Amino acid sequence: MTENTYRIALYPGDGIGPDVTREAVRLLKELPGVSFHFEEFPWGLEYWKQHSQVVPDDYLDLLADFDAILLGAVGWPLELPDHVTLAPLVRIRQAFDQYACVRPARLYPGLKSVLAEKGTDEIDLVVIRENSEGEYIDNGGRFKQGEMEEVAVQTALHTRKGVERILRFSFEMARTRRGKMTMITKSNAQRYSYVMWDDIWEEIRGEYQDVESSKQHCDAAVMNFVRQPESFDVVVASNLFGDLLTDLGGILSGGLGLAPSCNINPEREFPSMFEPVHGSAPDIAGQGIANPVAAVLSAAMMLDHLDEPESAGRVRQAVEKTLLGGQGTPDLGGDLSTSQMGDLLISHLE
Repeated sequence: MTENTYRIALYPGDGIGPDVTREAVRLLKELPGVSFHFEEFPWGLEYWKQHSQVVPDDYLDLLADFDAILLGAVGWPLELPDHVTLAPLVRIRQAFDQYACVRPARLYPGLKSVLAEKGTDEIDLVVIRENSEGEYIDNGGRFKQGEMEEVAVQTALHTRKGVERILRFSFEMARTRRGKMTMITKSNAQRYSYVMWDDIWEEIRGEYQDVESSKQHCDAAVMNFVRQPESFDVVVASNLFGDLLTDLGGILSGGLGLAPSCNINPEREFPSMFEPVHGSAPDIAGQGIANPVAAVLSAAMMLDHLDEPESAGRVRQAVEKTLLGGQGTPDLGGDLSTSQMGDLLISHLE
C-alpha cells in the first residue's frame, strides 16, 4: 500500500495555540498509511516583539505551496490589540480564497450540553460561514479621531458571486448529511445586502429540490439554536452572523475546547487552513491544561480535505472513545493535562 505524504504548514500562534497544536501533530504522526512533513512558522506575539510585525512581509508566499495550514490560535490582547494579531488570518482567508468556513457542532456521547434536556441526537449541526467578504473586509475608516465629531465607518461588502457560491457549497454539504439547509438573513432590517441574499437563495434553491431549505432571521436563529437545536442540519450565514452562531454552537456541543473549524478553498487552488474555534486563552497559557480535542478534530477535518477519510474516521473514533471514557482536561471536569489528554487520544487510535 502506497503511503501518501503531505506538506503541512504549522502556525501554532500564541497562548495555548502551541500546546494544542503539538498534541494534534503527535496524533497525526501515529496514523498508519499516511505521513506528513511539517514546517513550523513561529509567528505571533513573540515574532512581533522581535520584528515589530506579527508575520514577515512574504508570509503568503511562504504558505502558498503547502497542502494545508494547521493553525493553533493567535492573540494576546493585553500586549497587542486583536486587530493586529488577527489581520494576517483575515488576509490568508482572502488571498487563498478560503471562502467557506466550516464549523461543526456535535455533542459527543459521554458529554453534557448546557441545554439540560438536549442529548447527542439533538445537537449535530454544521455552520458554514461566508469567509471572504461581508462585514469583515477592511473597508472603512475613522475621521476626526478623538474629537467629539469623530465618525467611524465600516462598510460590509456582499457580492453575487460570493453569496451564490457559499449557498451552493452549503446545499451540496446538506446533500451529504440529513438533507436540510437553513440560510441566515436579516433582510427585515438590512434591505440591500440581505435582500440580495434572499433573492439569490430563492433563485437557486429550485436546483436542489432534494434539500429542504428555509431561511431565518439571525435573531430568531439564535433563539432556535437554544430552543430547538435539533431543527438545524446545515446552516449558512454571512461572515459576521456565522462568527456569532458558531461560538454558540460550540458552547451547546460541550464547549469551545471541543469545537473544530476549517477555512476551505473548495477548488483546491490554494491551501486551506484548519484551526480550533477557541482563542489563545492567555489566562491559562503555559499551565498545560488546555483541551487539545478541538485542534485534533480540526486535524481530522484536514484529513477529510486531503481525501484521507479513513484516517479522519480513526481520529474521530479516538476522540469519541476518549470522551466516552469520562476522563478529560479541567474544562471537561477532569484533571488531565494537555499532554495526558493527547496520550489518551493516541491510545484510542485504531
